[in-house]
Amino acid sequence: MASDTSYYAGLDIGGTTVKAVLVNHLAEQGGPLTEVRSLVKDGYEATFAQLDKALDQLASGAEIEKSAIAGIGLDVPAPSSDGVIWGRANLGEDWVGTDIRGKLSARTGVPVHMTNDGNAAALGEYALRRKHVGSLLLVAPGTGLGGGFVLPGGRGYEGANGMALEVGHISVPFREDDEKLPKCSCGLTGCLEAWVSLVALRRRLGLELSKMEWTEHPLNSDEIPVEEKAFKLREFAEKGDPLAVQIFKQQGFILGYSIADMVRSFDPGLVVIGGGLAETTFREKYMEWIQEGFADRAWPVYRRSPIDPEKITTQFEWAIGGDAAAAIGMAYTARELFQ
Repeated sequence: MASDTSYYAGLDIGGTTVKAVLVNHLAEQGGPLTEVRSLVKDGYEATFAQLDKALDQLASGAEIEKSAIAGIGLDVPAPSSDGVIWGRANLGEDWVGTDIRGKLSARTGVPVHMTNDGNAAALGEYALRRKHVGSLLLVAPGTGLGGGFVLPGGRGYEGANGMALEVGHISVPFREDDEKLPKCSCGLTGCLEAWVSLVALRRRLGLELSKMEWTEHPLNSDEIPVEEKAFKLREFAEKGDPLAVQIFKQQGFILGYSIADMVRSFDPGLVVIGGGLAETTFREKYMEWIQEGFADRAWPVYRRSPIDPEKITTQFEWAIGGDAAAAIGMAYTARELFQ
């Protein structure tokens, strides 16, 4: 049984790195964030060896014995149910169908809770808002579009099979210039992720640069792949470049429009926008574009209370956890479950 000297580890497995943090029984962070290579494509055993390193470094940084770690929260970049990976994503082949949670628990000798990275980041954003007691919806544009939902009190909602909140794959009524629905990486067409993600930015940028009005644009003079040009788009938007602003404005509007439907389903009260855009200098403009899309689709009751018009019923905030959010979420969850 855990004691007042126990610690709880949060391990966030990414495609490239494992980020790890500790919290103690008082929910105070113990020591600095630790980061090691993940080696996920080399198989789960190779990654487990990296998790051992991360746990050793956490214990050393907090100046505690490793045996003081009484529970682990683990998140993985793939769909899973009850500790078992269901889909390969960017993982090595041997992850699929394996009871990762059970194997890690047996290896470390402590209980383990496991979820996906979107749920973990949402839990981290909730944990970092000590005064927030309601629910929280996280929507995080990145290479794809992830999300998570936390119930009042801090419990994550994962669905019956751990597959809930695939927010990037809800259908949206927006079409390309040729009136066709854009293809999504999941194999479907018309998904939100096909409009709001780095992959979507690449597609939109390529389409726009092929138009006559952007023939003289600096990105058309660069002899580099569109993938590299897309990485520069944020820098252009920060300088007020018309093409970059146009693309991000469309993205923000469509994201806000879609969030209105999510809010109609979950009524979270608080919507947190994560991903790299939280760190841009034009993020307030981007939030305005999200709000414009939300206002276009949301019922008035989801914007302001009909009883008290001064009360905003759906608040929007930027994520505050950065790259550490998922690891923090899993550490706090382990504390809640195993203390």
